Amino acid sequence: MQKITPFLWFNNQAEEAANFYVSIFKNSRVNNIHRSGDAGKGTALTISFELEGQQFIALNGGPHYSFTPAISLFVNCETQAEVDELWDKLISGGGKPSRCGWLQDRYGLSWQIIPTALMRLMSDPDPEKSKRTMQAMLQMDKIDIAKLQQAHDQG
Repeated sequence: MQKITPFLWFNNQAEEAANFYVSIFKNSRVNNIHRSGDAGKGTALTISFELEGQQFIALNGGPHYSFTPAISLFVNCETQAEVDELWDKLISGGGKPSRCGWLQDRYGLSWQIIPTALMRLMSDPDPEKSKRTMQAMLQMDKIDIAKLQQAHDQG
């Protein structure tokens, strides 16, 4: 059991959201659903699930709180294909793209879909290359590795 588990508050879509996230990420599963009502057959109260080995708990807590971009889930991606696939799936059904690799899914949860190449290129010891990479990234919604590399290498 991990020591710290993100706990996500939903109005009444926790089970739907957990199933949505599990359908997107490999090595993911719903572990347990605690239901209210007689014999545990009522509405889901909490759902524990894993995404790529990271445990989460989702709660149907009512309309008292909603997500903000102040908390986001950062996803390291190795390839452009992985960036594209996760981006497209997470914004499907009403999600919204944002700048610099951020998006908000249909439930309002913010994600950062970031290729490992971004950090590598931005960490270049040549400050001009790092700056060009940063400037290119600031113009993007979904991160494009080829365009980052092109900006990094020009000059």
